[in-house]
Amino acid sequence: MVAYDPRWPGSYSEEQQRLTPVLAPWLTRPIEHVGSTSVPGLVAKPIIDMVAVVADIESFDGAVPALGAVGWVSAPEPLDAVNREMSFCTPSVQRRTHHLHVVEEASSSWREWIAFRDYLRVRPELAVEYGALKTRLAAEHGGDPNERDAYRAGKAAWIRAVTDDALRERT
Repeated sequence: MVAYDPRWPGSYSEEQQRLTPVLAPWLTRPIEHVGSTSVPGLVAKPIIDMVAVVADIESFDGAVPALGAVGWVSAPEPLDAVNREMSFCTPSVQRRTHHLHVVEEASSSWREWIAFRDYLRVRPELAVEYGALKTRLAAEHGGDPNERDAYRAGKAAWIRAVTDDALRERT
């Protein structure tokens, strides 16, 4: 975990502008900045998470060569196939600075990520609480790549509760 870096929004914006023309034929909405780096003041792993929403994940296969041509590589996540998602990163899996989650429009995932992000942005006290949780879990599990699942599991209930509150507030 590192302290929030005010350069993260600009880094997202540069990559979003570079990717949009490449992915335009598949996108159903603008590419969004999600994850901890999208919340001002929140500690994070220094990797910019982005989400691209597409109509159908199978048709997105046609975009993979175009992504490769601009320096993005496949970085599959354990549940990508089950969730009908695809994951990519740049410049490499080992030294990623950006992570792109490609998600079907019908999925609730992207809506939840955006709701969670927006909720933390307007509730800095929750961002501080989440940062403390992440920092504690990273100290317990984050140093060992084999413990990534334990780190994620430790955040899951907190994220679910806050996301549910965020979604309720939106309706």
